[in-house]
Amino acid sequence: MKSTQTTFYIVRHGETEWNLAKLLQGHSDSPLTEVGINQAKDLAKKLKSVSFDAVFASDLLRAKRTAEIIAQEKKIIIKTTAVLRERSFGRFEGKPREIFQKELQQYWEEYEKLLDEQKSQYKFPTEPDIESDEELMLRFIPFIREIAVAYAEKTVLIVTHGGVMRSFLVHLGYGTPSELSWGTVKNSGYIKLESDGTDFFLKEVTDVEKRQ
Repeated sequence: MKSTQTTFYIVRHGETEWNLAKLLQGHSDSPLTEVGINQAKDLAKKLKSVSFDAVFASDLLRAKRTAEIIAQEKKIIIKTTAVLRERSFGRFEGKPREIFQKELQQYWEEYEKLLDEQKSQYKFPTEPDIESDEELMLRFIPFIREIAVAYAEKTVLIVTHGGVMRSFLVHLGYGTPSELSWGTVKNSGYIKLESDGTDFFLKEVTDVEKRQ
């Protein structure tokens, strides 16, 4: 019986100026640094032997540019979508992470006391515009399943963001929220998986720090 599995390479964008400055990005954007461009080029070399049938990227410039570099020699049109965007950080976008953590300290303490299975649903009470892990997955997973069905037996490149990938890895059972803390997926890190449109089978995880 012929396999109907779709193979996915899900990649985080290269380093950006705001990554370097430790500013929250979310739905806001900043350009790739020279390091970020080189990270994308290095990943392009690493994945050179992979024959992609389609490339999808977040519509934010940092992801789109990373996808362009990886797919440059493959002559594939990149399709962009807001569904693949990073978590929204609301009013904290463009601000230092320290301010985000300090202003919401009492809620962070509340979050840390939760059981791991409760953390994905947690919303900061005063910040409705900050997406929870659950909200991230409610837009990401249906999209991946849809692509798996549309591109059965094909190989697809997805360029997205660290927060999305971290939440997805937790969903897949690769690690708990405690083991996979925020910032756990490194720039140009990627995961390889297969899907039949329903289930996901993790094959490879690269440049992801997991706490023991």
